[in-house]
Amino acid sequence: MKLGVFGDAEVHRDGKMISVRFLAPHRVVSTCRVHGGLRDDLDGVFNHQSCEPAGHMRKDMKTIVAEPERYHQGLCERYGIAELSASLGTAANMNHAAIATRSFRDLSVTAICTGGVEGNAGRAGDPASVWEGEEGFEPLDKKGEEPPGTINMILLINRELSHGAMVRSIVTATEAKSAVLQELAVSSRYSEGLATGTGTDQIAVVCALGGSRLLSSAGKHSKLGELIAQAVIGALRDTLSRQNSLTPQSQRSVYEHIRRFGAGKEEVMEMVAGQLSPDESEVFRKNFGGLDRDSMTVAAACALVHLYDKHTWGLLPDFCMGEIFAMQGALFAAAVSHRQERIAAYAEQLEACVWSADREALLSFITTAWALGYADKWND
Repeated sequence: MKLGVFGDAEVHRDGKMISVRFLAPHRVVSTCRVHGGLRDDLDGVFNHQSCEPAGHMRKDMKTIVAEPERYHQGLCERYGIAELSASLGTAANMNHAAIATRSFRDLSVTAICTGGVEGNAGRAGDPASVWEGEEGFEPLDKKGEEPPGTINMILLINRELSHGAMVRSIVTATEAKSAVLQELAVSSRYSEGLATGTGTDQIAVVCALGGSRLLSSAGKHSKLGELIAQAVIGALRDTLSRQNSLTPQSQRSVYEHIRRFGAGKEEVMEMVAGQLSPDESEVFRKNFGGLDRDSMTVAAACALVHLYDKHTWGLLPDFCMGEIFAMQGALFAAAVSHRQERIAAYAEQLEACVWSADREALLSFITTAWALGYADKWND
């Protein structure tokens, strides 16, 4: 199925494959294992779903890692794609791919994105899982495996770019990707931080050759950089909504903002319920979903988590955090109870909680404040 023509490039979807076929010469810079790097001799780019997102270990998976050229050649033969193409791979469903185009005057940028972040979202600087040495990849942890979850981006630009601008466009697109994940408060699955991408993200940037003057800047001050970022943001938001049902609305949840500190939803619920009377805890458990998504409570939880991050980043000093958390925790408790006049009393009670920077202490504090407010909610 032809999805569209963008400049001198046709985009097709055929089952588990999205392919970009060049109708005229193009320059490509990509992270692809096969035909990657900076090239002016390619006939196209494609993005292929190689497996399901979870628990799917096909026989071909070993070939993908050990013999990527052979796997690439097989895909090209199967789908009738030119062998001289750059190839991206993912577990994301190609039916969830999103396309966004942004234009200004005679300049146009199209982003084609697939993405899944549930299993593999990570923050730059998180602990690595493998070491690549002379003998190949060596596991650095018990598994040494890459869980499913990849953001793949193909950018189509209808003007010729200099080599430097081609490389700079990857930086701009990556910053846009990280901005989307920040706005959606996507948690790293490997640390306490917010995710900046996944561990297996790939990108290919394509520009037309010939024509008018080469564009030399793809940074944030240039219109090209703005269009790249806007196209990526639009397409990435769309594909994450389709693949993971990840939207601002789905992230309006206390749990979604504290899950990166190591607790599951049931554990968080029990940490609160365990501090309530038997009758209160039963009602709390039955109504957890609605309580978890209350806008006022979510706002207060966001503030607590952000303050924790500010301390981690060194912006807030340790010696003030006990008072800061008691004050903000009181606002959280008041949001739960809907009793603003009780803020001072809640702060006094929460001052008894000893401040600590470890994540267990943060979870304990938040769930204590939650229980404090809920116990007071129906206390007339």
